[in-house]
Amino acid sequence: MTGVLRITELIDSRPLGRLQFEVATLCALVALLDGFDTQVIAYVAPAITEQWGMAPSALGPVFGAGLLGLMAGALIGGPLADRWGRKWTIVVSTLLFGAFALATAWAQTPGQLLALRLLTGLGLGSAMPNLIALTSEYAPARLRTMLVTLMFCGFPLGSILGGVLSALWIPSLGWPSLFLLGGAAPLLLALVLAWRLPESPGFLLLRRAHSRELQRVLDRLDPRRPNDLRSVTAGEPPEPGFPLRELFRGSRTKVTVLLWTAFFMNLLVMYFMVNWLPTLLTLAGYSLSLAILASSLLNLGGIGGGILLATLVRRYGPYLTLGTAFVLVGGIVAALANVTAVPRLTMPAIFLAGAGVVGAQFCLNALAAETYPTAIRATGVGWALGIGRTGSVTGPLLGGVLLGWGWSPDKLVLACSIPALVTAAAILGLARLRARDPDYFPRTLPP
Repeated sequence: MTGVLRITELIDSRPLGRLQFEVATLCALVALLDGFDTQVIAYVAPAITEQWGMAPSALGPVFGAGLLGLMAGALIGGPLADRWGRKWTIVVSTLLFGAFALATAWAQTPGQLLALRLLTGLGLGSAMPNLIALTSEYAPARLRTMLVTLMFCGFPLGSILGGVLSALWIPSLGWPSLFLLGGAAPLLLALVLAWRLPESPGFLLLRRAHSRELQRVLDRLDPRRPNDLRSVTAGEPPEPGFPLRELFRGSRTKVTVLLWTAFFMNLLVMYFMVNWLPTLLTLAGYSLSLAILASSLLNLGGIGGGILLATLVRRYGPYLTLGTAFVLVGGIVAALANVTAVPRLTMPAIFLAGAGVVGAQFCLNALAAETYPTAIRATGVGWALGIGRTGSVTGPLLGGVLLGWGWSPDKLVLACSIPALVTAAAILGLARLRARDPDYFPRTLPP
């Protein structure tokens, strides 16, 4: 390296070490609590509507408010992290969603519930793009998609945990007990993050700040490295302008638009199913406990599907893998709409739908992190998630409207196959752009 140590080459040339496992584990714990607090409102919704004497469709605005907060948090949290750092943005975000989740346990009216879900969503949304960016920046290129996917598995694991605890606790302890746990745990974890979570070395190098912190991080990555920070570079030039504007510089414009389209459409389907599946299953005749446990299969399928798809991405590349996956998702969702009356078929169909919808989102997150350089990575991932969250807001709100119009559960689920096919088309568009302009795309991505 002719006397110059590039941080990307240092990370890529070495096996995963203790520091990288620690970063991925801490980020996965935040993702787990993020998934718990994002999903738990759907699990407690039937109990709240029964206790407060509300129609199920009345919770559509509450679902939408939480997801609106997720969208705003992602749009704000990404640029903040590219300016001030990933670590403290994650710590503050975790404190924020923990505090407002805890306050939700004492909500007494739909208006209070709506406001608290909005504020909780701000913290949840701000944390996620930075978890993806920080994990990506500590991962060697050959394992980046897999490590980001494994970290993000914390999100559906949190959703599954919420489903299991909801089924066990709601009948005996009541729905507020879920928010007591979902608020206290992030507040405690934030203290651990402030103590143990390191900052991104690439970010520190680009900012040329916090030399002592950078020295500690580099020593943990490679203790044999010479102690001369002047010979260390980020391996990338700093971006000259405002991070958001840089998402639309030159060839990035088309890439950004297609990524946003893919995120919007898939998150529309994902959050429609995440929020409405328990209610739709109860309307189809399932018991509340069975509906909650069955919908947890959506997230369990996401974990298995995400790991499988990440493995396939290493072999076949992200475009062929994800394009094929989303075509299959359209067919699986259409099949799910026609088997809800047969319990032995409903459960496997939900699992497969989760493998496609949730699992493919893991790989989309990794693809977004790979697409943008370090200086604007959190902004790129954050805005992809943020624009995608408009789909996650649209899905639950549209579900409430259509349910109020008298649409049957099977018709609502069947309609979700259309956005899945649009997502496949966006991935195909990205593949064509890569073929035309290969120099823009990172060389670490398979073709």
